[in-house]
Amino acid sequence: MENEDIKIIDTSSDLKDGQIKCPKCGSTDIETNTKTGKLRCNFCRHEFEPELAPEDQDISTLEGTTIGSGAADIDEAADDMITVKCESCGAEVVIDTKTNTQARCHWCRNTLSINNKIPNGAIPDVILPFSVTKGDAQGEIEKFVKQRKFFAHPTFTREFTTENICGVYLPYMLVDVSSHMNLCGEGEIETASYEVGHGDDKHTEYDADCYKIERDFDIFIDDLSIEASTDKLDYTSKEKTTNIINAIMPFDTENCVKFNANYMKGYTSEKRDSNIDLLKDPVYAQSSDVARLAAKETIEEYDRGVRWDEENYKVKGDSWKAAYLPVWLYSYMQKKNGKNLLHYVAVNARTKETMGSVPINTIKLFICSVLVEIFGGIMAFVLNMVAAMSMFDDTKFQDMRNFFWILLLSGFVFYFTMYARYRNSDERHHYEFETKHEMSNLKCEDKFSGKLTGLTNSFVEGENSSELKGDRLDLNKDPGLKKVIDKGLLDEIVKNKKKINDIFD
Repeated sequence: MENEDIKIIDTSSDLKDGQIKCPKCGSTDIETNTKTGKLRCNFCRHEFEPELAPEDQDISTLEGTTIGSGAADIDEAADDMITVKCESCGAEVVIDTKTNTQARCHWCRNTLSINNKIPNGAIPDVILPFSVTKGDAQGEIEKFVKQRKFFAHPTFTREFTTENICGVYLPYMLVDVSSHMNLCGEGEIETASYEVGHGDDKHTEYDADCYKIERDFDIFIDDLSIEASTDKLDYTSKEKTTNIINAIMPFDTENCVKFNANYMKGYTSEKRDSNIDLLKDPVYAQSSDVARLAAKETIEEYDRGVRWDEENYKVKGDSWKAAYLPVWLYSYMQKKNGKNLLHYVAVNARTKETMGSVPINTIKLFICSVLVEIFGGIMAFVLNMVAAMSMFDDTKFQDMRNFFWILLLSGFVFYFTMYARYRNSDERHHYEFETKHEMSNLKCEDKFSGKLTGLTNSFVEGENSSELKGDRLDLNKDPGLKKVIDKGLLDEIVKNKKKINDIFD
């Protein structure tokens, strides 16, 4: 990475092996006490506070790019910290050879061979210690799977056990961003709504006041977190539910401590294989999303929405830190159509946030969906007959008729809702809301441009105030779903999935 605007801050430990000694007896046999968050000497049992990560630079003063030494381009040299490639699933696992002579892959549980070591890469700047114990993580995983056992594949149900869960540190980049956003567009405020036409031609029209609006502000984004493993950036993968790891965020990254190898005892870790040059585009896209969604707080009076016609987002400065963040991971390999399909259940080892994928008994799900479809068809027929024989006026009758077609699709809705609940391919980290940020120097300009009448749409045409550029998850890329239901119905299924989850939970 060659750029004279880049400033590198040395965050590496003064100790050669990255480990520290017990301040009481001098022993190096030290590990983390997850209950207290402190380091504990296994020789004299003394506990002491970890060394905190250095204070970040004031985000508002950032100019150009600043990186910690651990976030520098990957170093091909490897000493005690080596990376071993799993022959079974291809994962790359980091091992500290000073404390480990063998290990298992945390994804597929395959025993790793030292003969398959590859260049390691940079040691991270900071690490977030485990604070959720293995027992607590097992309880969360068991609870998650229990809620999904009805349609779970029988082989999975028979083989499921949490005894083999693994604590793993996954590589992330933590990015502070100082930027400026300017948005120009059009917003509308509804002033009236009324029915037009007669009988089957009746529809609703709207009147609205139209405004030309502009929002101009600085925004300071703190610890935007992005995976630093290329494999985990592919959220649309059908072979691996890589979005599961993304969905258990955010982490309390403000509690990161300076990296030392003692925190890794008893855990595995994964190699960072992405340099800043590769990650800048998604980070800048996500940070612009944070800014655009932050601007929504200033346009709440526009109940018909806002269409931004111009957007000018400029990053003034950014600061990067490489981090290891803790996850408890359960993995299960399913053989399907001659392929190995990996399912994960992951627990955020700081917050207990849990997300996963459970193999589905598709035959059982299909049969139940057919029964739901038959029941829905009968209900639609009965209600249609009742409505036809009742003394309803035309408007109420038409409203009921509009509801009946949904019952005719109840089997399809049930199938894909259950599939989404078990597979969770639509879950993700809502970085646009959950990333800490602060707006400054806000300037708002709203100019009345005229009254609009007879509008047939309930929202301003081209409404895009919630549009995301950094969201790489696209449900409509699944050709199987496209063949059965259109985008409108899929959106309704996804929107109502949380309500259905609450019912089953």
